[in-house]
Amino acid sequence: MKRYILESYGCQLNMAEANALEILLKGAGLEKTDDAHLADAVILNTCSVRKSAENRIWGRLSYFHHIKKSDHPIRIVVTGCMAERMKDELMREAPFVDAVIGTNEKMDIVEYLLEDRIVDEDHYRFMSSYYHEGDFSSYVPIMNGCNNFCSYCIVPYVRGREVSRPVDDIIAEVESLSSKGVKEITLLGQNVNSYSWNGNDFPSLLRQVCRHLGDIEFVRFDSPHPKDFSPQLIQTIAEEERVCNHIHLPMQSGSTRILQLMNRRTTRERFFALVDSMRSSIPGLTFATDVMVGFPTETVEEYEETLSAMDYLSPIEAFMYYYNLREGTPAAEMEGQIPEEEKTARLERLIDEQLKRSFKEKSRRVGMTCRALVTGVTRDDKNAFLARNAHNEMISFHPSPGVRPGDVVTLRTTSLKGNTYLGQEV
Repeated sequence: MKRYILESYGCQLNMAEANALEILLKGAGLEKTDDAHLADAVILNTCSVRKSAENRIWGRLSYFHHIKKSDHPIRIVVTGCMAERMKDELMREAPFVDAVIGTNEKMDIVEYLLEDRIVDEDHYRFMSSYYHEGDFSSYVPIMNGCNNFCSYCIVPYVRGREVSRPVDDIIAEVESLSSKGVKEITLLGQNVNSYSWNGNDFPSLLRQVCRHLGDIEFVRFDSPHPKDFSPQLIQTIAEEERVCNHIHLPMQSGSTRILQLMNRRTTRERFFALVDSMRSSIPGLTFATDVMVGFPTETVEEYEETLSAMDYLSPIEAFMYYYNLREGTPAAEMEGQIPEEEKTARLERLIDEQLKRSFKEKSRRVGMTCRALVTGVTRDDKNAFLARNAHNEMISFHPSPGVRPGDVVTLRTTSLKGNTYLGQEV
């Protein structure tokens, strides 16, 4: 066993876990390759949130099966949420797969590849580091799992119940990342603001992290739940300068009845009240959100409520999708499933309106001065750099001598081209 391919799909936590797994693989002396004909093993780190993600994995399995049966005895490992949810089906429908390894056992893949042994874990394990070598931005998982059981969501079934990472371990990783030149971290969890460890809640953790940032300038977190957005958390964001004032606040629907069917534990009115409280407390706040249309029994009037709620929230970015049936969730058994063509039409209108809304909101911010992390050269102009500010907005600029990727610079935006600002160093 010398070379491996690692492909990761889905959420940010999956990507962070792939980074941690790669540290172990390289530490065991294995070498990464992109050529399946040179690889001794392929690891597919899968996602099950949407059917489309699973369909893509079946396609990749077909590709690697073709290589395996033709001229190269590659070992195929499937891990992650799809492996957790569909272990029996994978073993039955894809007998050429050598191992199906769930989320709790993901970090034992190295042991399987080298010793052909899998440890059956009954709990999730956090790794000491999720750093990807050379990156200036890094994910820091702080909790795993979800206790909310939204009626449409498969995550609690494939990730399990919530478990939080010890505070000292999180701080140790943050300090290590600072020493490696990381300038931006994102605290991760399926329900990140429900973090709880030995009397420490999420606002307490956030304040402690901010005392140990070193040269890290930007702190983000994802994904929170509106029901766990406490006044203490709002105050912490407002008071801690390096916590970005761009908040991902998943809305899902603007209809109280649909929110209740979704088991979101909030209402339209409570969501608006939370938005008002955040806006009044956090200077310069911008929002990102998740929104779903076409949930079972959603009427045209309730769909219109979602559109008006989006106007109220005015997010500068949104992750928009239509309801995707996931077997094993309560919503999959609900009557009143919306036809595919109607869901598609509702989504297309939602996207069109959000594109206009986002451009309008961002246009108001032309002329702002901000700090931004240089991420690399632009695609169209090799003499220009891209930088990301606290609002997760990209700015293209021509750097002064000595500016390099990984630097934090002060920029003034001069115009907006598509979703990207043009700017100048200040």
